[in-house]
Amino acid sequence: MKYIILKICTFIFVILLINPGYAQPPIPDIYKDLVFDNNGTLHYQISTGYIPEFTREEGYTLEKLTGSPKGNKTGISFNFKSKNLNGLLYYGFIPYGDSKHPYPVYFRNSSIISNGNTFIDILTNLSGKYDMIGWEAKGAGTIGYRIVNEKGEFLYDGKVSFKGKGPFEISNTIIEGPFINLLGSDSTVISFTTNYRSICKILVNDNEFSDIKKTKNHVIKISGLLPDTKYDYSVVLPDEEKQTYFFKTAPIKGSKKPFVFSYCSDSRNGNGGGERNLNGTNVYMMKKIMAVSNYKQASFMQFTGDLIDGYLLNDKEEDLQFANWKRAVEPFAHYFPVYAGIGNHEAMLYTFIDTNGQLIRIDKFPFSKYSTESVFARNFVNPLNGPQSEDGAYYDPNKNKKDFPPYNETVYYYEYANIAVVVLNSNYLYAPELNKYTNIGGNLHGYIMDNQLNWLNSTLQKFENDSLIDHVFVSIHTPPFPNGGHITNDMWYSGNNTPRPYINGIPVKKGIIERRDEFLDIICNKSTKVVALLTGDEHNYNRLLINKNMKKYPSGWEKEQLAIKRSIIQINNGAAGAPYYAQENAPWTEYVSGFTTQNAVVLIHVDGKKVSAEVINPDTLETVDSFVITE
Repeated sequence: MKYIILKICTFIFVILLINPGYAQPPIPDIYKDLVFDNNGTLHYQISTGYIPEFTREEGYTLEKLTGSPKGNKTGISFNFKSKNLNGLLYYGFIPYGDSKHPYPVYFRNSSIISNGNTFIDILTNLSGKYDMIGWEAKGAGTIGYRIVNEKGEFLYDGKVSFKGKGPFEISNTIIEGPFINLLGSDSTVISFTTNYRSICKILVNDNEFSDIKKTKNHVIKISGLLPDTKYDYSVVLPDEEKQTYFFKTAPIKGSKKPFVFSYCSDSRNGNGGGERNLNGTNVYMMKKIMAVSNYKQASFMQFTGDLIDGYLLNDKEEDLQFANWKRAVEPFAHYFPVYAGIGNHEAMLYTFIDTNGQLIRIDKFPFSKYSTESVFARNFVNPLNGPQSEDGAYYDPNKNKKDFPPYNETVYYYEYANIAVVVLNSNYLYAPELNKYTNIGGNLHGYIMDNQLNWLNSTLQKFENDSLIDHVFVSIHTPPFPNGGHITNDMWYSGNNTPRPYINGIPVKKGIIERRDEFLDIICNKSTKVVALLTGDEHNYNRLLINKNMKKYPSGWEKEQLAIKRSIIQINNGAAGAPYYAQENAPWTEYVSGFTTQNAVVLIHVDGKKVSAEVINPDTLETVDSFVITE
């Protein structure tokens, strides 16, 4: 009788959930047991009933913390649209042209933030002997500001430009960038964000490049360039003084000229206070890493995953964390590109909490707007040469519609001189609790799904047949062979092959270790040019020689064992500021070298056929490790 009553109540509840008049996004067929109620709240059905999605009041967002600045008779007022925000606003002029890497020079005093409001008195505080940018003469300037709440937590570093000598007006401001992107031998892309919609232009020599229409997010291609050539460029905005920097184009493809690039991962917020946790990212360490990369004359940086703390419900909050990360690299990324890859902490999630307090999380939809991949892609400018999605794979539940997130700019490759770098996404369609709640659907941490794996294979074969490419680097957030912090997952799961993606409640054919072997077969056996695997996720530095002799299976493994035909190096550098992980024992531990929990930046030197690496602690500048990758 109790069972019948429960079924009747469940039926009534389902009927109440349905309201055709409410504009609900379609639930992707890859998920199971999800339904919207008539208020637009998503529910997950379990055996005992329905669990509503977890929601909370919106936190700090980029839109709020830009402060809606307004000029008045003596300065600039800010409204951060949060009555609970109290603390301090540190501020100071940014002296463009005085330094290659412009930072704010903070004034000796700060402004009090009360109930989300504050004020900078330019006339009283920043005139006379404190006018180090000459705003009184030219009637314009730019102020950098830092928001710190009453707990001493750093929230955001912002910028605002003004014009006038009192009264003041807010002028068009580059609040983010400019960044060098997609650097080639004959072109590049320069991106930046402004506070107002406008048409902006970039001057390179005597050539002018501009937006097609008014926008806040400017992505401007610079073409007609010569290889291996330094170019000055100026970004020109209506109302604001121009900013001038430079970039150097890549050498012609196939060039054997020596160059250096840097590699890091995992800069999400660390411990120790201050800039080590600037609302989602370890700004302190990223500044140090970028400074070392610049000092070593890196041509570009590859950064693969866990840029931020993430795991958020609201995409606007994630935009803020990304903005803080980009602000950290920005003074150096004016000059050379930083290619960003995705990790698990970039996750945008629907979240449910069961009666035992267990989290159940899945990639947020509509995928084209709110998925982890889409939010990441809108914050960065990466190549668009990767796979489309997992639509069309054998496990696609509906071949007539798009049910998977787009890969967008999270899987791609780029070339520089005689090398290629392939960037993968091992947290696609990420469902963190999939092992406990398999029926809801989603992908596993560390699992490369079929279409992406096939794309990798075809891409490496393309490079295999390209005589101008000597070396290929594959970068993925999760190491095939974890050594400290992620022994229980990544591509190992403590030696358990059972974990795998579930699509519409149905498990895919291959388990995580089988998929790891297919990945290794492609990069080790089917390619002769992959020389190193650049990984992160584990917050430490180490290198591992992957070869035919190393142990790589759990005891009692009964499936086919992969024979590795040649050796490559797994370089793990998740030491860009996230809390450390100590070394753990694994079957392959004897092949691990150089393990350290110190912060590190890997600098890879390419000199024709020879590739070597040096590893530097950006805090102390000591050499942590050095080795030859290939002669």
